[in-house]
Amino acid sequence: MWEKGTVRIPTENDEIIEIRYCAKVYDVGSIYGIEEGRISKLTLTQNGRKVYNYDRGLDMDCQTSEADVALAILLKKYQ
Repeated sequence: MWEKGTVRIPTENDEIIEIRYCAKVYDVGSIYGIEEGRISKLTLTQNGRKVYNYDRGLDMDCQTSEADVALAILLKKYQ
């Protein structure tokens, strides 16, 4: 099933950074999933720029600290 949404990351100066995501999520984990989990495809974008991409393998690691946080949140959500 495809999931789309936005993760809102607060910053130290009370700003909110929005990270948009599009993920292919399965009911069970797989060797093709991130950390052998349920997410087999995931793209994160920040300000219209791709900041992370995983397509049954890592294509682009997190490019921003906010992408790191969003990835952790999504891995927890879909564990």
